[in-house]
Amino acid sequence: MTRSRQPVDQGATDVLYTQSAPRGWLPWSYAAAVCVLAAGSLVVALHVGGGAPKPVPVGLPDAGPITGWGLPLARLTADLAGMIAIGGLLTVTWLLGGSAGGLTRSSLGSLKTAGAAALIAALAAALEIQLTLSDFLGVPPEQWFGLTQTRSFMSQTPQGRTLLVQAVLSLVVAASARLVSTRGGAALLLLLATAALAVPALTGHSATGSDHMTGVSSLLIHIVAVAWWVGGLIGLGLVVRTSRILLPNAVSRFSSLAAGCYITVLVSGVVNGWLRLGSFQELFDSSYGHLVLGKATALVLLGGFGWQHRRRTIPALRAGERRAFLRLAVGEVAVMAATVGLAVGLARSPTPTAPVGQTRASQILGFPMPDPPTLTRMLFDIRLDGFILFPVVLAGIFYLRGVHTLRRRGDRWPPGRTVAWLSGLALIVAVTCSGLGRYASVMFSAHMVQHMTLNMVAPLLLVLGGPVTLALRALPTGSPDGGLRAGLLRLLHSLPVRVLSHPLVASALFVGSVYGLYFSSLFETAMSNHWGHLAMQLHFILVGSLFYWSLVGVDPGPHRPPYPLRLLLMLMATGLHALFAVALLSSNTVIAAGYYHSLQRPWGGSLLDDQHLGAGIGWAFGEVPILAVCAILFVQWWRQDQREAAAMDRELDRTSS
Repeated sequence: MTRSRQPVDQGATDVLYTQSAPRGWLPWSYAAAVCVLAAGSLVVALHVGGGAPKPVPVGLPDAGPITGWGLPLARLTADLAGMIAIGGLLTVTWLLGGSAGGLTRSSLGSLKTAGAAALIAALAAALEIQLTLSDFLGVPPEQWFGLTQTRSFMSQTPQGRTLLVQAVLSLVVAASARLVSTRGGAALLLLLATAALAVPALTGHSATGSDHMTGVSSLLIHIVAVAWWVGGLIGLGLVVRTSRILLPNAVSRFSSLAAGCYITVLVSGVVNGWLRLGSFQELFDSSYGHLVLGKATALVLLGGFGWQHRRRTIPALRAGERRAFLRLAVGEVAVMAATVGLAVGLARSPTPTAPVGQTRASQILGFPMPDPPTLTRMLFDIRLDGFILFPVVLAGIFYLRGVHTLRRRGDRWPPGRTVAWLSGLALIVAVTCSGLGRYASVMFSAHMVQHMTLNMVAPLLLVLGGPVTLALRALPTGSPDGGLRAGLLRLLHSLPVRVLSHPLVASALFVGSVYGLYFSSLFETAMSNHWGHLAMQLHFILVGSLFYWSLVGVDPGPHRPPYPLRLLLMLMATGLHALFAVALLSSNTVIAAGYYHSLQRPWGGSLLDDQHLGAGIGWAFGEVPILAVCAILFVQWWRQDQREAAAMDRELDRTSS
């Protein structure tokens, strides 16, 4: 993220940024009014929801009104500043873009705005650390806490750790914003700013429910979608102050972003609200439910604003009428600011469902210990994991959109590839979000079914879907800097991809990771933490996809060995997988024994018997992909021979004539 030596692009593109630049929109007075509106919405939400400071009986510890009111105000400041930082970075990376040579001066101005906002967010998070410590100890903040107490709070409590991470990430963004001079660097800062805003969601209401991982995942997705939505609108404000010429294109891009964010906010908000309310009746009977209704009303209003943007504002902007955007954007910013204040108030208000006392198993798993397994429970005891479901749904939507783009312009895309891609995604959801996903965290045998599906079956279907080829054909090519298509091509030809996609490297990762995972402490570490479990599942999918891409992939790749060598590599890899299963079958040592004993599973046989069952499943399961890949390789080999024979016939006909 260091400053590039290349000069800032000051060519014709920069003229567009500064030509006829309207000044005076979003003046400081309006920005101050928006902040006052957000603070007022927060105060109302705290009073309605019961989160406002209350008098404490004499003799009990009392942190005082400064802490009581300062905590939500500091959180509101950190959230708003974080969204402004995201808005500035979205302006650079998405709304305006830039040439391949570097950023324009106006884009650098947006980076400075993002850096200043990130610094404010870091200071607000640091202040919140002190106020939260004051609230924990019941001591007014006027009494200075020593470094030892503050250090212990930041290292030993979840709230302290998350606030520290937020402050550090925000400081990194603030310090790096002035050093970045490429869109790639700005994109990296955008990811850091988003992580800084989202990390406090790991503590709070969502982390105290009986199914707290579902609550946390839905809230994280909700916060990221809101941040990009609000940040995108803030970014449009930066564009308005810069150039009326680029505004129509920026609004069109924001409209596409806002549509996806709106749907995501709606779905994740419903899931998270249901977990906190506990029942539909609480929506009307509790003060917390009234705040949820208020937030839902604001969401409906914002959806109306977005519809108006698509229907009227974008055509008016293309016709040169800038006031159409200003009138609508002013109201949308006001509603968004009030909604952010309302959301902060919700986070500080007590929920109708009290925090559930968690058993040791629920603390580890993120959900209560399931009942003894049956076929019905394995199939229909659904537990949606947003961290898996959200990217899978996005992958399906983007793929279908690419297919639609090709068909709209008259190009053909094989239906079999679409079926393969969607089937692979459906398998991932089936083995992670069904009852099997629950039991995979409790039983080694169920985990092995999940492992083999994610590592050997779903990746094969995904690779046969040809997503890279579809993207290269569907993505536009007219962007000044090449756009996403050029970035995808650069990635395909990059050194890391060339190394990882080499058949020998891909095969070594495919086989070696299995031995390295299960015959070391990595498996127990991954199973003991939800994030580690997610990383392990992602690893299965990526390594499997890399292996199959090097053997039977329809997408372009740097290395493709002859077909006999591909068959040999496939047989060797599956043979080593079978050897792993045999080693497990003959072993009398329980893998990850500490983890499984800590769950205190009240049903089922011994851990060793379950491990032997899992080993048998792994051995038998491997036969299916072997036969499938061998069949695919023979078909591809035959088709290549047919093409080569046809080419030789044409060459002979040409020379003979």
